[in-house]
Amino acid sequence: MPNFQSDGLTLAYESFGDGFPVLCIHGFASSGKVNWIDTGWVEALTSAGYRAITLDNRGHGQSDKPYDTEAYYPQVMAKDAVALLDHLGIEKAAVLGYSMGARIAAFMAFQDEERVVCAIFGGMGMNLINGLSDGNDIIAGLRAPALAGLTHPTARQFRIFAEHTGADREALAACMETSREPMARADVRRINVPVLVAVGEADVMAGPPEPLAELIPGAEAFVIPKRDHMRATGDAKFKAAAIEFLGRTLPANSHS
Repeated sequence: MPNFQSDGLTLAYESFGDGFPVLCIHGFASSGKVNWIDTGWVEALTSAGYRAITLDNRGHGQSDKPYDTEAYYPQVMAKDAVALLDHLGIEKAAVLGYSMGARIAAFMAFQDEERVVCAIFGGMGMNLINGLSDGNDIIAGLRAPALAGLTHPTARQFRIFAEHTGADREALAACMETSREPMARADVRRINVPVLVAVGEADVMAGPPEPLAELIPGAEAFVIPKRDHMRATGDAKFKAAAIEFLGRTLPANSHS
């Protein structure tokens, strides 16, 4: 995979298609491939005329995996995303994030508004502000000697997911410590780009999408029917809503 440098780390990315760039930022314990390629997102975006760029966040996929908890604040990971745009010579992009990736996208839209044309927050509602209540259980689950003794349902889910993707569980535990830092309500109100907040109907991890969309000027909410946090990622209705939103806010034939 091609890579670039950010904050002393070597991070991996891939780019597909032409057209206006959509930077895709994956969720916790996932990767660009697992979150965006395997789920059909890259195919859907390129078919709609966009350039899909997937990033492996620090601690994930083919990117460097520091064990220092200080390395994983969302503000820091948002700077990685901007560094990728710099590396590719891209002035402005649409940003699509899922779960932790949506939190990173939110900090990016706040910190580097001039680089973000519009944003899609998938799998992230009011817990952008309220934080993640299961975080310590997930960390304990990642560090547990084996899956067998784990009873906490979310911890079990992420442990199974991490094992399935061959992730570095110690890097993920460090990431979970700080990447879930909530965004200040006042900062959320100051996000000044069009935003689609899309959350599964049965998603208990994200928090509701509607109140978050109400806080952001020019945001709208979409409920992904009958999906929980894990199963909403590649949902066809989510893809259709995202591409419709991009089409309204960012025509595929527009130029950066």
